[in-house]
Amino acid sequence: MFRDRDDAARQLATALAAWRGKDPLVLAIPRGAVPMGRILADELGGELDVVLVRKLGAPFQPELALGAIDESGQVHWTPGLGPEAASSGWIERAKREQLELMRKRRERYGARRHPVDPEGRVVIVVDDGLATGSTMVAALAAVRARKPARLICAVPVAASDSLARVKPLADEVVCLSVPEWFGAVSQFYLHFDQVEDEEVERILAGAA
Repeated sequence: MFRDRDDAARQLATALAAWRGKDPLVLAIPRGAVPMGRILADELGGELDVVLVRKLGAPFQPELALGAIDESGQVHWTPGLGPEAASSGWIERAKREQLELMRKRRERYGARRHPVDPEGRVVIVVDDGLATGSTMVAALAAVRARKPARLICAVPVAASDSLARVKPLADEVVCLSVPEWFGAVSQFYLHFDQVEDEEVERILAGAA
């Protein structure tokens, strides 16, 4: 059990201490992981940016990820769910909605800065936890396509099957806890407050 995201981020920073002072690029998945990314970047002497991916939630059960989509429109489906769990019309609408949301977020978050290029960098992709793992899969694939020198996945907690799913996509995976029973990421935090766009904007403006 983590006290909050700050506590989880500091514990992750300890686990990632080998990269301290080596100028890693920390890419946080908005919105929840951005405050964690700020702490990681500060503790490790690195640089902070975001990697934009969005969950494609199931009809009538939006918290259940059928898959995730990145800014290029590439979709990574959750094993056992995927496109067969919804109509093609619904999926196309969901994809358009999430792409538009990412476009708006990129414009909003990047108003004072340009995205940091991960090519040739040690890149740490961080999220506050892995349930299905779909958003992390999409994030790792999107970053890998931009040719980092080393790609690291960092999460405080993960479901065991989701962790197994992301391991082949990263050069290194750092996960602090793999509970035997996993319901939702929030159950492993005493405080799991919503992170708003305004806070993300403020953190990224400070990083710039």
